[in-house]
Amino acid sequence: MNPSFPSAETLPDIDLEAAGAEDRVRWAAERFGERLILTTSFGIQSAAMLHLVTRVLPEIPVVFIDTGYLFPETYRFARDLTQRLGLNLKKYLPAQTAAEQEALHGKLWEKGLEGIKRYNFINKVEPMERAVRELGAEAWLAGLRRVQSSTRQELPVVQRQNRMVKIHPIVDWNNRILHEYLLKHDLPYHPLWEQGYVSVGDWHTTRRLEHGMSEEETRFHGLQRECGLHEPSGRVDFQI
Repeated sequence: MNPSFPSAETLPDIDLEAAGAEDRVRWAAERFGERLILTTSFGIQSAAMLHLVTRVLPEIPVVFIDTGYLFPETYRFARDLTQRLGLNLKKYLPAQTAAEQEALHGKLWEKGLEGIKRYNFINKVEPMERAVRELGAEAWLAGLRRVQSSTRQELPVVQRQNRMVKIHPIVDWNNRILHEYLLKHDLPYHPLWEQGYVSVGDWHTTRRLEHGMSEEETRFHGLQRECGLHEPSGRVDFQI
């Protein structure tokens, strides 16, 4: 444990549900110190979360899982935000290249729900598990929000996921609050926002939002919302 951070017993009481987003980040920093990481997909509104966290923790490792199937606009957006915000970016790639995967397994994203699950494990879950091990992380800040999908409506501020603790500083932000934050700090949306995308992942399983669709239907052919990185597995209620 980093000696510059107080132990859990010495931390002040805090109601995380009532706390503001920045206070939640500070709480996570005080509790976990150098064992804390931030993840980003460089999605539609990722600039807000990246800015919020790095104002408090400029050197925090920022884990970026690059599947090799991202939109060209995402790679350029990632480059620009990394430079602008001075991110301590840690990029992780799948153990198999995209070409190797397609040669051995075909296009898994076209093989129904089971194919998508296998694809997500190879391209997202395994690289994330490797990042956690190599960085010695015990907790991770993620930009999930309750309004994004039905699977996230009951998401707590702090959650146990396997052996990791996840903290969601902006979990209760709606789209208006997030938009106002971006405007206040002159931060950009992902370039594909202007083309009708409200959520962006891999090019082959991401669709524009069309009339009558929910946001979660724009991902994975509407078969599922989560990519495997954010599957719920219990809750931790911290009231220290």
